[in-house]
Amino acid sequence: MTGDHDFTLRVGGQDDALEKLLDQQLTAFNDRATGAGTPEEFSVAVTDADGATAGGLTGWVWGSLCAVDMLWVREDARGTGLGGRLMRAAEEEGVRRGCTDMIVSSFTFQAPDFYRRLGFRETGRTDGIPGGHQDVHLHKTIGN
Repeated sequence: MTGDHDFTLRVGGQDDALEKLLDQQLTAFNDRATGAGTPEEFSVAVTDADGATAGGLTGWVWGSLCAVDMLWVREDARGTGLGGRLMRAAEEEGVRRGCTDMIVSSFTFQAPDFYRRLGFRETGRTDGIPGGHQDVHLHKTIGN
C-alpha cells in the first residue's frame, strides 16, 4: 500500500457483517451516480394443494429495472407452466412498480431457451462456468 496507511488483508468464509456493509456502501454509491434510489426486493411463490412450495422466484426492482435473481420449480412440477407463471407475475410486478426493462441470467445448462421463449434476448455471455458452461445474460423490454 502507498501512503501512511496501515492496512490488513483478511480472507475468510461468509461474513454477514461485511456483506451488509458492502451492500450499504455500494447502494449509496449507486444512488449518488444514478438517482435511482435503493433496490427493493420481491418474491413470487407457488404452492401445491398441500401448501408445499412448488416453485418460486426472487428478484429486485431498482429505478426502471426489474431483475430476476433466482427461479426454481420443483422437479415434479416442471413442464406444467409454473415457470412461465412465475415470470409473468414478476414482470407484472415490475411494470406495477414502474419498470421498463427486465434482466435475468441463466447458465447454459439451466434455462436460457426458456427465457428466450418468454421474449428475452441474449445480451452477452460469460465464460468460466464449471463444466465448460457459460452464464447467459438476457434482457426484455416490459410495460409496452
